[in-house]
Amino acid sequence: MNNIIYLKESPFIKKFFGFALTLAGLAIFIFSNFVFGSVFAFIGLNILSTEGAEINFIDKKYRTIKSVLGIHFGTWKPCPEFEYVSVFRTKENQTIRVITAEATLQSDVIVLNLFYNTNKHITFYKTDNVADAFKVADHFKLVFDIAILDATREESKWL
Repeated sequence: MNNIIYLKESPFIKKFFGFALTLAGLAIFIFSNFVFGSVFAFIGLNILSTEGAEINFIDKKYRTIKSVLGIHFGTWKPCPEFEYVSVFRTKENQTIRVITAEATLQSDVIVLNLFYNTNKHITFYKTDNVADAFKVADHFKLVFDIAILDATREESKWL
């Protein structure tokens, strides 16, 4: 495991509309109007894009990324001197809006943050599996020689 990539998950309806607009834009681009096709395709790709972070353990660099169809964009930066990795349970809200309706879905997630400079952090990983979260946290611990803070229970403890 040389790289870990964390990407924010998009709701299905957002992906569906993004693909539909992109395909419609490409069809309009090819068969009808260059300008309108480009606009629709650009809007569709923008809807499909997600944000996240990537860390390279070999070079000890990280980047915040914008990902479109599996292609990641972002500038690599050297990792700061991380102090610890925090593994905690939280709730994630996703709001889905359609023309006249809105629904907010809430789900439990486990988030890994790497802390540096006392209170600054970078979110590097998110999952719904506790065992997977601690496996990744152990990897961070070995690579950066830092402690793990288990905040998945009511009382936090250092591992």
